[in-house]
Amino acid sequence: MLGLGLLMSVAGVSQADAAANCIKGDRKAPYTLGWANIYSVPTWMKQTQGTIEAEVEQLKKEGLVDKLVVTDAQGDANVQIQQIQSMIDANVDAIILIAGSSTAPARVLADACAKGIAIINFDSLVDTDDVTAKVNTDSHQWGEQATKFMIDSLGGKGKILILNGPAGVSVSDDRRAGANDLLKANPDIQVLAETNTAYNVAPAQEAVTSLLFANPEIDGILSFGGALSAGAVLALDKQGREQVPITGENARQFLELWKDKGLKSWATMQPNWLGAFAAYTAVQALEGKDVPAFVKIPLPVIDNSNIDEYLARAKDFPADGYIFSPYDRELFAKLLAQK
Repeated sequence: MLGLGLLMSVAGVSQADAAANCIKGDRKAPYTLGWANIYSVPTWMKQTQGTIEAEVEQLKKEGLVDKLVVTDAQGDANVQIQQIQSMIDANVDAIILIAGSSTAPARVLADACAKGIAIINFDSLVDTDDVTAKVNTDSHQWGEQATKFMIDSLGGKGKILILNGPAGVSVSDDRRAGANDLLKANPDIQVLAETNTAYNVAPAQEAVTSLLFANPEIDGILSFGGALSAGAVLALDKQGREQVPITGENARQFLELWKDKGLKSWATMQPNWLGAFAAYTAVQALEGKDVPAFVKIPLPVIDNSNIDEYLARAKDFPADGYIFSPYDRELFAKLLAQK
């Protein structure tokens, strides 16, 4: 952490230089941040909120934040809109947002932006530009890379299942869209079936179990979520089926199953620290920094060459959580400096 050094550098930026979208330069520290959470049940979301709270505690010590308002829309995009409106009515200084719908919050976000509220949207993005910044990995690229691994693993020919996250969530839809061109270019890869489930192990295991009953012969599982992958591996085990090449992400349970069973796998990561970075970015924008309209977070590759590095830190994360990479203010500053 840069600590006092960051505080001094941030304080040295003139409000008169405010240039980030939605920022008017008339808000002063300490700021009130609002965290518009679409739902809090999945462990990924809990871990993400944990990184936001940790960053806010640091910002409080630096005198830049005095309060974090947390809401939980429990998966209902309309409820999330009402909660954002309540944040606007309470005149929060910034809203950190994972959107339950890419289009529905447009009006309320336009209102917030017009009132000079910083809006940092990460993970599940909105279609509108009435935000200060969007932060995300490239989910389309995520899908492409996973699909390439699967095609290469099967030598360009085989029968696969596809596992997606919830339909209508941009992260899930974009990952799936990233597979399209490669699947079309490799017609000998036959998609037997695919499913959309919540990013949790139990429903994924149940969904894959049903697919396995209907498809006695499969060669690979193209999964676009870590908990989905863990559920699939457990479903194969429970039916006494042979494990097949499978993609995924940094879910601890999936990585441990991968190592334990010697799976042929590939994974990447949607870092939980995107939440902390969003809080940091909101304050940077309020302090006058010209933050980019879009901050692209690089996708790491997890394979047999580095899986042990992740598993060595497993004890620091929940058994049903995600082993994310380390982060600090130096990393955040580099990401904001991207052009």
